[in-house]
Amino acid sequence: MSDKPERRTIVDLLEIMAALRTPGTGCPWDLEQSFETIAPYTIEEAYEVADAIERKDMADLKDELGDLLLQVVYHAQMASEAGLFDFGDVVEAVCDKMVRRHPHVFGDMQIADSEELDGLWQRIKAEEKANRSGGQSEAGVLDGVPRALPALTRAIKLQNKAARVGFDWPDRGPVLAKMREELAEFEEALAANGDRSEPDEDVMAEYGDLLFVIANLARHLGFDPETALSGTNAKFVRRFERIEVLVKDDGHSVTDLDLAQLDHYWERVKVEEQSEGS
Repeated sequence: MSDKPERRTIVDLLEIMAALRTPGTGCPWDLEQSFETIAPYTIEEAYEVADAIERKDMADLKDELGDLLLQVVYHAQMASEAGLFDFGDVVEAVCDKMVRRHPHVFGDMQIADSEELDGLWQRIKAEEKANRSGGQSEAGVLDGVPRALPALTRAIKLQNKAARVGFDWPDRGPVLAKMREELAEFEEALAANGDRSEPDEDVMAEYGDLLFVIANLARHLGFDPETALSGTNAKFVRRFERIEVLVKDDGHSVTDLDLAQLDHYWERVKVEEQSEGS
């Protein structure tokens, strides 16, 4: 007979969440929550899962996946209390969806390549959306892209949907030209704004246009702009933390130095990294 304790299951987690939400004996904070107040935590936990993956920290990934699962259970519990659906309904719905969207795995359909698979996936999703609407209204080309997505990620998804119906540049050349055009328009708006501390709506609008076409360029080059920016963020943190170490070693604090001095350290760190990479 094994001395190893019995592993907990999803049933245990469901019972824990139900206890937390039980009036009178549950947790006051948990009882106050709603779909709207929990949604930001759900998004945050998804990002923390992605962060653990990027850092290749599998121990942290295990914990973060648990936190994300808790969010699913939380929403399902609140829905159950409202008589809408429960966790079992969530599981059944996603299982049905996965089987329905993979007839080449769970049925007799044959798929030649990934391009044909993508077309099949899009057709099935369109049929699902039509069924949900009762066939009363035809879905728009850009429907189904969540508004809560990070703006750059949402831009890519919107552009991909438009590209499927031919609304796209044939290659990167026109995209680069459009980027230069948008940059010029942004500079014009910035000049018109003058030295005012608060930029006007035209500056923000032109800046948004510039970001949108930059995202489109990343799509044409075959990479995710969010991933590219995340890499640059990580590089900036790494270099700035190294600056703090070097400044401290020289007996100073970064708060004591002016921009020119800090920029000197920045260039020094860049040279260090280039030497290490060679």
